[in-house]
Amino acid sequence: MLQINRVVLKRGDRALFDELDVTVHPGHKVGVVGRNGVGKSTLFDLIRGRLLPEEGDVLFPQGWRVAWLEQAAAPSPRTALDYVLDGDRLLRKAEKAIATAEEQDDHDAIAHAWSDYGDASGHDAEARAGKILHGLGFGSTDFGRRHEEFSGGWRIRLQLARALMTPSDLLLLDEPTNHLDLEATLWLEAWLRRYQGTLLTIAHDREFLDRTVSEIVHIDAGKAATYVGNYASFERQRAEALVRQQALHERQQQEIERIHRFVRRFRAKESKARQVQSRLKALDRMDQVAAVHAESGYRFSFTSPRKTSYPTISLDNVELGYDGVPVLQDVTLRVSPDDRIGVLGENGAGKTTLLRCLAREMTPMAGTATRGRHDSVAYFAQHQLESLDLAKSPLDHLLEAMPQQAARDYLGGWGFAGDDVARPARTFSGGEKARLVLALIARTEPAVLVLDEPTNHLDLDMRQALAVALQEYAGALLLVSHDRHMLRQCVDQFWLVRDGRVTRFGDDLAAYEALSQRKRAGDENAGKSEQRVRKGRPVRGHLKSLERRERQLSGEIERATRQLAEVERKLADPAIYRRDPSLIEELARERGRTRRSLERAEESWLAVQEELEATGPA
Repeated sequence: MLQINRVVLKRGDRALFDELDVTVHPGHKVGVVGRNGVGKSTLFDLIRGRLLPEEGDVLFPQGWRVAWLEQAAAPSPRTALDYVLDGDRLLRKAEKAIATAEEQDDHDAIAHAWSDYGDASGHDAEARAGKILHGLGFGSTDFGRRHEEFSGGWRIRLQLARALMTPSDLLLLDEPTNHLDLEATLWLEAWLRRYQGTLLTIAHDREFLDRTVSEIVHIDAGKAATYVGNYASFERQRAEALVRQQALHERQQQEIERIHRFVRRFRAKESKARQVQSRLKALDRMDQVAAVHAESGYRFSFTSPRKTSYPTISLDNVELGYDGVPVLQDVTLRVSPDDRIGVLGENGAGKTTLLRCLAREMTPMAGTATRGRHDSVAYFAQHQLESLDLAKSPLDHLLEAMPQQAARDYLGGWGFAGDDVARPARTFSGGEKARLVLALIARTEPAVLVLDEPTNHLDLDMRQALAVALQEYAGALLLVSHDRHMLRQCVDQFWLVRDGRVTRFGDDLAAYEALSQRKRAGDENAGKSEQRVRKGRPVRGHLKSLERRERQLSGEIERATRQLAEVERKLADPAIYRRDPSLIEELARERGRTRRSLERAEESWLAVQEELEATGPA
């Protein structure tokens, strides 16, 4: 099991962890939650050995293989498929050993290397890596693209695919859904439910946690508490605990006041001195129960439009695309002042293209876009985080529009307090940049809010505050999000972007999830057929290696079969029991070893045969 025992870790004068205790049993799936800055990612660094505690221990079995999601990695010239396969170090080691042994024509080394390759399930490694890539939204044509060609969000997906490809007993995933769309999130949930090892994941998507974990570790004020159940269960249990804590605090405060009254009344009386001292000692020994304070520091809203037009935006037979190539065609739709629309669709279907048109960031290639008189649009997209003036602080961004104290108060509602309001944006995390962009557009009184994945990098408290603010907003809302909780709270109808068209989706989110899963299952079956076709034209050198390996394994099987027959003949000879009884035990051990060698050789031979059949003639 994973044991974190009485760990102390400081950041300057502040104790980030103060005798932190966490126990995770093998095979358990655990969500790690807590407000930003409590040390969730630091906990992962301790487990990985990147940090050492000042006190306490981090313990897990010596043989455990640990895999993790890297949040940043240097651009690589490796192809996407090779980059993911590189996550399996034993596989790569075996492949290197095969190449070296074949170059040296060392038959014993070749046999051992191919055995290691079989142990690493090398014969289906590419298929497994391809399935992971497909599940995370990569098309077959992406497999051969270099890692360095992908954008930052897609590189994070490749990091995630590599972590999933890495054989592990303990898997650490820090914000795995941040750059995923809804379809990829659904696939990841299913993959994690099948995962046989121990899982720790930091996530701010409550539905993702509800579907993947059965325990929650909540970090707060340097301590950790473990709750059995998913995130919804944790919320109920913690709310009940906070109610009990507040009631206990109030009762304790009443007892403290009663003791103080007794001391004030009888301190001067010599006859009561012993009782006074007794009560003062009781007061000193009393464990103080802290009062419960509201945890979320976010208090904000989106200013509603003063005037609206009906319809606010109309698109008629619109065609949208890039460089003359259409992405969406025959788009006809209306946006009315009170619409609350969730936009659904697979990655690459054209959701962002549609939103950019509605936000006036692109012009239709054909058709008509008509806008009402009061049609101001506030648009949030991930690229706007990078378009911030990074030299400016949040205060600098607002001082042209309002007095300094008003700007400080406004920013405080968005979680920027103290020195944070004066820090340059270049020092901000992704979540802080997202909050700043949202804060800037929230005060513009837009008639239409167009939000493309606004919850990326936001913690659970901020997501909930954002959902409440959007519920109160009186204008039209169009929302793309992989956060199903946000969609369920904020929209009441859906548009589906699919196959170059935009249509109304007349069912609910659960029905869309089922539709997406059925389509993915069909795509995976098609992908297997495509993979067999691709394997029909393998690299000639690989085919020769397979054929050579098949001959070697056939020889091993023949030798092992003869050896096993000879051992069993000796064991069947009654004379051996009279001549040398001690030899029986040695022969029995040899029979066991030979049987295991024969079984391994036969399994490897079958795997090679399957791959040869799949590839066909070169």
